[in-house]
Amino acid sequence: MDLEIFQIVNILGFAIGAIFGMIAQKRQFCFSGSIKDYMLTKSTMRGASVVMAMIVAIVSTALISSHYELDFSDTPYYKENINYFVIILGGLMFGVGMMLADGCSNRHLIKFAQGDKNSLISIVFIGIFAFATARGFLSGYLNPITNNPTLIEWSAFIEEKTMNIYVVVGILLVILFALTKKIKRVFSLWDGVLVGLLVAAAWTVTGVLGEESIERLISFEGISFVYPTGKTIELFMLYQVNELTFSISLILGVLIGAFTMSKFNRRYSFGCTAAKGENRVRNNMIGGALMGTGGVLSIGCTVGQGLTGLSTLAFGSAVAISSIFVGGLVSAIYLNKRNELPMCFIFEWNDKDSKGSNLDYQI
Repeated sequence: MDLEIFQIVNILGFAIGAIFGMIAQKRQFCFSGSIKDYMLTKSTMRGASVVMAMIVAIVSTALISSHYELDFSDTPYYKENINYFVIILGGLMFGVGMMLADGCSNRHLIKFAQGDKNSLISIVFIGIFAFATARGFLSGYLNPITNNPTLIEWSAFIEEKTMNIYVVVGILLVILFALTKKIKRVFSLWDGVLVGLLVAAAWTVTGVLGEESIERLISFEGISFVYPTGKTIELFMLYQVNELTFSISLILGVLIGAFTMSKFNRRYSFGCTAAKGENRVRNNMIGGALMGTGGVLSIGCTVGQGLTGLSTLAFGSAVAISSIFVGGLVSAIYLNKRNELPMCFIFEWNDKDSKGSNLDYQI
């Protein structure tokens, strides 16, 4: 049976998502979790994995971009009339939401797939509010801010351009070694390496193979989770007027991949006793809403901007992920002071100098 190119793109999107889901479930790869790890236990292992993913995503994307002459100026990360003030606002909202809901958008896909039913609440609210912000009732209320001529004019003083790869990678390497403290620990960050390579793989599928599609226009996009979650929900509700796309296939792949891995890696499948007594439903709803709206305003989430956007070296992506980090850090400090920052598992380096091991355990 001969497949059309758009069908192959969707299959590969599902495969990339499935691999991402398996890796993220196996190692509990998580940006917001890395902040909580340091706040509660001073552990830097998951934070180092995230930074490693950033480095590999940037380098591998630069290589495939050079080889295939990919033009990222057509992506949302280099859109005209960029509004940095809205990106910062969206990033801060997303950062607050991910700490309140105990996980960012991709993290809740993993948690739901491995058995956390409360994460489904966050997923639904992320999707609904992302769609409402991009194309629904919230877009009209936010338009005076998102398309504000004054804010756009002020933002124009800082041109949206490609950052120097050597400077960016150099800064990330300094951060990486500050987190690992030992060279040998870098070699244990295989999850970050693979996730970074998946970012480049997504660009290759949509930018190279997708470019050859005649039957259907394929969007040039990478791995992202906020707006695609909304599109996935829309597809299930209005299947006859919507199409299966790369990003939707990726979302479905993450769920299937994480679910499959959870059957072999069961240590994370039981309930989180650390979160008992907290109003999880309320937090999941509010956090999901903040992430849905914030993720659209900031043009991506911790993965969509922190990995995919940053891999294009767009200055706006650095602004977005920095805003997300600040919002998450301030929220984590506030929640920790109120003893409302739950962590179900502790992750430690697996070496003799660590107090524990990477065999995580429940608090």
